Amino acid sequence: MPGLLIIAHSPLASSLRTVATHTFPDCASRLEALDVSPDMPPEQIEAQARELLARVRRPEALIFTDVFGATPCNVAQRLADGVQVKVVAGVNVPMLWRSLCYADEPLDALVARAMAGATQGVMQVATSRPQNQTYKPGGNDQDHRHHQQ
Repeated sequence: MPGLLIIAHSPLASSLRTVATHTFPDCASRLEALDVSPDMPPEQIEAQARELLARVRRPEALIFTDVFGATPCNVAQRLADGVQVKVVAGVNVPMLWRSLCYADEPLDALVARAMAGATQGVMQVATSRPQNQTYKPGGNDQDHRHHQQ
């Protein structure tokens, strides 16, 4: 059962952890979050991330970051060995929930589940239901100029 670490721009990491523990209360012991504020030096971020990773690593861990190429991702890449610690960028709630649902799977399978959850969880949603119609006052009066077809 790999541990999970979220490293993201503040307050996203802690907010995602809160959402995860709200839905999956038993995951708290294997999920950590590191919020990266704009004034944190990379060395401090890396030191804190290493400490949190040591807490969740079992011996495998999956690190989620928000944006590829940004400081949180760059730090995460320095922590990953590609075998027991892997990094996935673009974290979102469906990705996180999918990872928690399949937490007993091996790390490679968990990475695949996380990426599937991320992409399958993103969809365009209708802005209004088709049966909703605009109401025009006086639309049913006897004046033929206002009749709707």
